[in-house]
Amino acid sequence: MTNETWGTVRQELLKSVGHNNYRNWIEPLEFAELSDGVALFHVPTVFMGDWVSRNFGDQILSQMGKTGQPVKRVEFRVPPNAAPRPSATAPRPAAPVRTPAPEAELPGATLDDRFTFDTFVVGKPNELAHAAARRVAEGGPVTFNPLFLYGGVGLGKTHLMHAIAHELQTREPGTRVLYLSAEQFMYRFVQALRDKQMMDFKQLFRSVDVLMVDDVQFIAGKESTQEEFFHTFNALVDQRKQIIISADRAPGEIEGLESRIVSRLQSGLVVDLHPTSYELRLGILQQKVEQYRPQFQGVVLADGVLEFLAHRITSNVRVLEGALMRLFAFGSLVGREIDLQLTKECLVDILRQSDRKTTVEEIQRKVSDHYNIRLSDLIGPKRVRTFARPRQVAMFLCKQLTQRSLPEIGRRFGGRDHTTIMHGIKRIEELKQKDSQIAEDIDLLRRSLEDQ
Repeated sequence: MTNETWGTVRQELLKSVGHNNYRNWIEPLEFAELSDGVALFHVPTVFMGDWVSRNFGDQILSQMGKTGQPVKRVEFRVPPNAAPRPSATAPRPAAPVRTPAPEAELPGATLDDRFTFDTFVVGKPNELAHAAARRVAEGGPVTFNPLFLYGGVGLGKTHLMHAIAHELQTREPGTRVLYLSAEQFMYRFVQALRDKQMMDFKQLFRSVDVLMVDDVQFIAGKESTQEEFFHTFNALVDQRKQIIISADRAPGEIEGLESRIVSRLQSGLVVDLHPTSYELRLGILQQKVEQYRPQFQGVVLADGVLEFLAHRITSNVRVLEGALMRLFAFGSLVGREIDLQLTKECLVDILRQSDRKTTVEEIQRKVSDHYNIRLSDLIGPKRVRTFARPRQVAMFLCKQLTQRSLPEIGRRFGGRDHTTIMHGIKRIEELKQKDSQIAEDIDLLRRSLEDQ
């Protein structure tokens, strides 16, 4: 295989993986040789080789096969003459003094003008997160560092982070606020390794006043990125700079996240955005109606439509907002009032998905997996606390998330009497008020069951 053939393969990969992936992961590959059916590529780092192998290896092999090359496998290696990374104890040359990049060059994501505190609907499930975000957005001495926001999809984490950034830059226009996803942080890190610009990377990320990283669970399991994130985190904390992090789970629940990072993330204020209540969903819909009216003038929603949506679409605010947007667009196109019957016809797919019923068996499996016990022990006769407490949690969730009666639930738990089920449910209701771990377990399990 020649470099010309590899050039053809690269053009096909550009079409299939997209420009950003191509630039970050495919372009740096250097074709070395084809021997005994193995195509060898040189990469700048072991990390990059592992990443490309896992995420694009099959596509590269497929495209090479289409050129008629006898390729059975692809391998990625750092060439022997590549400059080694300095060890932690090796002497290093003094870093040149660099002038921080102007704010316009900060390599973060673009802030969404719609996501401000004014457009954030506050209710009981998110009032603590909103209050904490407001406090951080006031600036001044750092109080919560980091502020860690977590919760399921569409509950407002990203909205609050954008709102904080907007508020900080409004109060103090010179504040260097960098907002980006954990994936973008990793891309920038790998790009700096590839281009041998690690000092620029470190200087840039450690010269900001506020660092905001969204979806930090993305770096779980990625050792090199976690190491650089840890050092960046420490450097900013030492300088009393504000850090704001979001994730879909609490720090201790993110599998593959190093314990030292978990400890750091837990050292500030950790706030859960709970699943939305009916009242909060209705408030969000009412606000969105006012927001959409200028765009869809003349569209009329009949009484009861918003209440119907708030009751039926419960798991995801984004789905809720998307449903309302579809109704406004439909009403604008057909020129008819949107009543309940038309709502049901227009949103039949969304409503069908929202109607998916959680089963007792699904709850039992989730709970047994969560507490790492066998399903037979969860529903069996053993009364030791290791099995009894998860069993009561499962009973509680069955009552909350299914339409099964207490006698029916009892039959699914080894033929237990309905009074036993009542006792278990009552016990968990009491423990939720005083045991934060039980409350967190139930919220996590509920989100997992509702989002599946």
